[in-house]
Amino acid sequence: MNGLSTENLTIRFGGHVAVNAVTCQFAPGTLTAIVGPNGAGKTTYFNLISGQLKATAGRVRLGGRDLSDLPPSARTRAGLGRAFQLTNLFPNLSVLENVRLAVQATRHAGLSLLSIWSDHRALTRRAHEILEAVALAERQHMPVASLPHGDQRKLEVALLMALDPQVYMFDEPTAGMSHDEAPVILNLIRALKQDKSKTILLVEHKMDVVRELADRIIVLTNGTLVADGEPAEVIASPVVQQAYLGVAPGQETAA
Repeated sequence: MNGLSTENLTIRFGGHVAVNAVTCQFAPGTLTAIVGPNGAGKTTYFNLISGQLKATAGRVRLGGRDLSDLPPSARTRAGLGRAFQLTNLFPNLSVLENVRLAVQATRHAGLSLLSIWSDHRALTRRAHEILEAVALAERQHMPVASLPHGDQRKLEVALLMALDPQVYMFDEPTAGMSHDEAPVILNLIRALKQDKSKTILLVEHKMDVVRELADRIIVLTNGTLVADGEPAEVIASPVVQQAYLGVAPGQETAA
């Protein structure tokens, strides 16, 4: 398979099974929304895929390659892209410098990120293109540490775009953003969907966003995969509506 897959992926914390033998395939050209109640294991599942957590059992594969024993940095180089946390960045460098370093990491694998760039203009041009796309061009010279929260989320997407991964992983990308800021991120995800060679995974609580963006929904609860299918089918399922989306049978799922 060319896409991403997990096979019996499991993690235990003491006696608690946080993710329970989840087997799932994610194909290129598809945006899969991962939903479920708080504590269902959605972010833990993401952490197992991207390597932030080491699985107790099971495998992660991308394009047929087994990534299970690789650290997060090696999984990123293999094509798994997860939205950055700002603690992983250079907070005292500017927004532009951070994006330019991410572009350089893709084009010059193995070289020091702080080395002299032979194609400085090309790197800077690409960084500017990405910053325009995420509406951060006007803040390009600001240090990352001084960005407001909404702009931090935009920068996470910018860095992911700079790495040009095979798989984009977004964990509640609009969380904490204002009503006016959120559409910028959602429009970026819509644009990324147009590239049918990419696989997109989205953890999201807002069902209106899920309805609009998702080609497929999987539902986790207590770390177990309990539903998988087309959005209308999964959302309409009585067991999912009652137990996992918190609404009564026949009630419209609006939030």
